[in-house]
Amino acid sequence: MAMTWSHAVLYVKDAAQMLDFYTRVLGFHETDRGLIRGGPAEIIFLSQHPSEHHQVAMVPVRQDEGPSNSLAHIAFRVVNMVELRGKIAGLQGENVEMRPTTHGNTWSIYFQDPEQNGIEIFCDTPWHVTQPAGKLWDMDADDATLMAWTKEAFESELGFEAKDAFHARLAETLN
Repeated sequence: MAMTWSHAVLYVKDAAQMLDFYTRVLGFHETDRGLIRGGPAEIIFLSQHPSEHHQVAMVPVRQDEGPSNSLAHIAFRVVNMVELRGKIAGLQGENVEMRPTTHGNTWSIYFQDPEQNGIEIFCDTPWHVTQPAGKLWDMDADDATLMAWTKEAFESELGFEAKDAFHARLAETLN
């Protein structure tokens, strides 16, 4: 039976700052909170999806100083470039350094939350490219220009093909 990804739990230092960032900037909603059984720590649950009680949870027990160092990043998919550009606009003015990266199969932006946990927000391209692969993309390029540039930048890469063809082969392998 296949598993699907459900949520990530972050140990945080400043719950108020993190909650503000994840709700106000990233658009999550607090769905629940309460004390963890057997301990003094509170857990805060956040979601953007009505069928998921939580996609992210935070437990304010982190005591070490400096950036978080146990997590490379958590990634969130949006439906299309319109939604990705909306997220980019929402991050502007938040003292967040964005790194726009395309892997050929996605257009992504990478950045860090206030406690330096890595976050990726992405939408899919119509292609598959063997990974790892990555190039910076111009966030100011219009969609047609970005689509043409991405195809040209990756079409000579190993494994470049229509995403649907890759997914069909992957489905055969996984069944």
